[in-house]
Amino acid sequence: MMKKFIVSVGLAAAGAASVHAAYAPDASDNSKIWALSGTLRGFYDDNYLTTPKKVGSLGFEVSPTFTLNAPFAQTEIGVRYVYGLYYYQKREDLGQNPIDQSHEFDLWIDHAFTPRWEARFEDTVTVAQEPGLGTPAGQPIAVDNRVEGNNLVNGANFTLTTDWTPEFSTKLNYANTYYSYQNSGGTAGAPSLAGQLDRDENLISINFQRTVSPETMAWVGVQYQQVNYLAGEAIAPGYFSSSRDNRSYYGYGGVSHSFLDNLTGSFQLGVQYTSYYNDPNATSALGPYGNASLVYTYASGSYASIGVTETRNATDTVGINSNGQITQDQESTVIYGSINHPLTPKLIGTATVNYQYSIYHDGSVNDQAANFLQLGLNFTYTFTPHLSAEAGYNFDWYKTVSTLQQDYNRNRIYLGVTASY
Repeated sequence: MMKKFIVSVGLAAAGAASVHAAYAPDASDNSKIWALSGTLRGFYDDNYLTTPKKVGSLGFEVSPTFTLNAPFAQTEIGVRYVYGLYYYQKREDLGQNPIDQSHEFDLWIDHAFTPRWEARFEDTVTVAQEPGLGTPAGQPIAVDNRVEGNNLVNGANFTLTTDWTPEFSTKLNYANTYYSYQNSGGTAGAPSLAGQLDRDENLISINFQRTVSPETMAWVGVQYQQVNYLAGEAIAPGYFSSSRDNRSYYGYGGVSHSFLDNLTGSFQLGVQYTSYYNDPNATSALGPYGNASLVYTYASGSYASIGVTETRNATDTVGINSNGQITQDQESTVIYGSINHPLTPKLIGTATVNYQYSIYHDGSVNDQAANFLQLGLNFTYTFTPHLSAEAGYNFDWYKTVSTLQQDYNRNRIYLGVTASY
């Protein structure tokens, strides 16, 4: 079985490479506004169910990507679509559906009305099963385990930046994120993921910015967030999805600074107050809010970045206690970083880390912690501007309070090729 699998993946990779070579144009052609690429990977996942008792499987992934980026005089429009198909041999052996599919669609529009007024709109639609569904790097993750079904996240963001004077500007931002999980129809004793997590998050903020020097900008801002849970299902005795509805009020200040031409940093710190107005048993929450990041470009094609965020976020844990309180959400600290380094002119190594430490609020797990660590290592070798090969390793580790018994670790290795046109 192992030999057959490896030979099949190898033949498919060779076929993809030869087809690409026959039709690929000159990579120096900068007149193209679109790009098409395809990735084929063979992998082994030792815990594809992300459960305490591991079940491993060989498999392969096919992932084509289409990108369109059209710059005009005052406007830039871009779209990107990534499709993923994942085959698991173990599920085939067990008579189960061996295929997972994912979709990601990105749209962005950037328009300068005048030299002093600029607007940007971004929208990302994701359908997937993996932990971290639709969550940008550095942001807290609500579900740390694999989620069966077609689960959708749509995140839209609109920003209007206005330079009122050479030193003073404002940034007005509106963001909406919509979550929908296929797992629905739960009960008070066994709530579904849709009942716990289907929600609509709306956030509006305004920053008042001052350019202190060519290298430094400082700002103060306020932010309001409304979160409404949508499923209308029972999630605990006497509680429904909307029992988790909440409002948050933020105040913060920050500064960004270019220490060197190749070293920049940003720091923002404030407070967040959250009230759970549909649950008379819930306690309001007051805590820190902020983020910081540092980016260092130390050579051509070589950079390192590190960041941290602190905020409240949704959780898939309900946990009713003896006082009749349910777990409302969690306070999360996320530390993330990456390094991209050319080992040779054709070989690039990349390492990433994402660590989340979360404290539950209210319910049977109040003030208890959960940890989620993700590590990644990737090596990419470029044969031509149109063809590359890669190998990599990913490690996930989840550790939570003992009463939940959801702890797991996961190892994945992969080998693949990418052709681009």
